[in-house]
Amino acid sequence: MDSVDDLLRRLEQLNEIGTALSRERDIARLLDSILLAAKSITHADAGTLYRVTDDRTALRFEIIRTASLNMAMGGVSGKPIDFPDLPLHGVDGRPNDSLVAAYSALHNQTVNIADAYTAAEFDFSGTRRFDERTGYRSQSFLTVPMKDHEGDVIGVLQLINATDPVTGQVRSFSTSDQSLAESLASQAAIAITNRGLMTQLESLFESFISLINVAIDEKSHYTGGHCERVPALTMMLAEAVDQTRDGPLAVFQMGERDRYELKIAGLLHDCGKVTTPVHVVDKATKLQTLFDRIALVDTRFEVIKRDRELEALRAQLALRDVKDPDAEAALMAEARADIDAWDADREFLRQTNRGTEYMSDAAVQRVRSIGTQTSWRTPEGVESEFLSADEMENLCIRGGTLTAAEREIINHHIVATIKMLEQLPWPKHLRNVPEYAGGHHERMDGKGYPKGLTREQMSVQARIMGIADIFEALTAKDRPYKPGMKLSQAMQIMTKFRDTGHIDPDLFDVFVKERVYLRYAEQFLDPWQIDDVEPAAS
Repeated sequence: MDSVDDLLRRLEQLNEIGTALSRERDIARLLDSILLAAKSITHADAGTLYRVTDDRTALRFEIIRTASLNMAMGGVSGKPIDFPDLPLHGVDGRPNDSLVAAYSALHNQTVNIADAYTAAEFDFSGTRRFDERTGYRSQSFLTVPMKDHEGDVIGVLQLINATDPVTGQVRSFSTSDQSLAESLASQAAIAITNRGLMTQLESLFESFISLINVAIDEKSHYTGGHCERVPALTMMLAEAVDQTRDGPLAVFQMGERDRYELKIAGLLHDCGKVTTPVHVVDKATKLQTLFDRIALVDTRFEVIKRDRELEALRAQLALRDVKDPDAEAALMAEARADIDAWDADREFLRQTNRGTEYMSDAAVQRVRSIGTQTSWRTPEGVESEFLSADEMENLCIRGGTLTAAEREIINHHIVATIKMLEQLPWPKHLRNVPEYAGGHHERMDGKGYPKGLTREQMSVQARIMGIADIFEALTAKDRPYKPGMKLSQAMQIMTKFRDTGHIDPDLFDVFVKERVYLRYAEQFLDPWQIDDVEPAAS
């Protein structure tokens, strides 16, 4: 008979177990904790935890533990269980009442057996074979169904060989053992159900995030990879910082929930791009809108070249009566010189349209000269300036392909991101997602956007995401307006950004020392991009 002190101790242990189970997020650790707790409070030597399969046709082995045999299978052990599922019904559809675990699940009933070898109502032939193979002696069994809050059986907890805590002898499971095990099984079933519901909600939430990224990807395939790569690089750098044990970042540490929160922020960091017009996101050249208007410019060149050639031919015809071949040749030479000059101008505008090089003052002036000093006749016969004001504005963009107005449109995506994320009722463990996701375009010197935050006003996580966003953009090979950079070139630019107050210097030191950039490159970049990074650049 159990002593009062022992029973009180076990009841207190049961309460502690219930609290611990409610906090556990990992399902494998949760199941492990349930079985180990059940063994502990009942003094059982061995135990098995089964779960009802999704189609509710069988019991699946989840965890097996036998202390005296030092056996651990399933759960967090890492050793798979190769036993077949226990069918809940026979091929004829009748309940499989011969197996005690199946019986317990089917009839929602606890079964307490003093000695399996003498229990005629159940088939323990499998148990006997196990004993013969291992030298074990399975004796007392306590099999408890695990019911959720709706009364449905979701699994079975089976305990084997209760032992006397004083003598160590195998004994039967007492009524108090049974009551404690049933109470634990009830708590465990609720914990498993809750964890399952949480997993389903998290999966649904992440699927919704993926849906947003797919929508962005469908608008522009140039940004789809970005939405995947930035979160990956963010987590790589965050893990490296978490492992740092000295320096100014030694105090930074992440738990499991912190990691999940940062992961979600990374996945959502550009969700505001759903509001950005696709022709701005995909603007590969300076004259691109829904199409590249350089083709219109090419057509104008062809028109003025044709008109100039026709003018020269008409002038030659006028000289035929005079029969002056030298004058005719001179006319055509002048026309050819004009045409060659226009061909040079056309090639210059084509190169300028690509936006791959920074434009000098002289280049800008040449664009303006071509646009205003060259004229052409429209299809309506109207003589007009060669380039429209909008075309000249775009072709005179100093760097890249975006005008100031278009850059504002691009930059607005982060404002939209923050506005969208701040509208959501985030649970406590995800409340920082808007701040992390909304800060990746801020600068350490306060010159970033949209809020102009300084380093001291930003979390480490937001600063990490800022580095990830920039490095991914530099090395990305799927942008419409530039090729992906090699590592050495990207790291030189990142070093300048560190020195000019753009990115966090301490985080960048970790990025370099832990070779995070190289691990990212090996996973996401083409082999030709991975070259040696000069020590000076780090």
